[in-house]
Amino acid sequence: MALKGGGGLQRKSKASDQIPSSSLADIAFLLLIFFMVTTVFRTESDRPIEWPEAEATQQIDETRDNIMYIWIERNGDIWINDRLVPLDVVSELVAPRWVESGRRLRISLRADAEAPYRYVDAVQRQIQQAGAIYVVFATDLERRMMRERR
Repeated sequence: MALKGGGGLQRKSKASDQIPSSSLADIAFLLLIFFMVTTVFRTESDRPIEWPEAEATQQIDETRDNIMYIWIERNGDIWINDRLVPLDVVSELVAPRWVESGRRLRISLRADAEAPYRYVDAVQRQIQQAGAIYVVFATDLERRMMRERR
């Protein structure tokens, strides 16, 4: 520290009045990497059903956002997009999604081969009541085709 003529002390360096921006890009890059690493992507989980057989099948040509998966298990349990729901609320869940999708919603109905037809028919009636018209009956052949594409 240098001495002043008047006997006081004077600092050699002064505090800057600007925010240092040299490391902002590094911080932004690290935050980007952190969010990319910690992001969890939702995947559909398969229900343990016995798939019905089919001679031929057709792939659904629609984005994943416009597909609703409805699973019907052997005991009559109904799962919509990995959530167990009672039969009487199926139309209440399908109708808003049908409208939100601009009437492009495709429903993939995945029923166990051993499920009684009354369950499949009841779900079909709920879908019809909701106004959705695109229903695809998933089969073992479609499931094998999807695995081959992956």
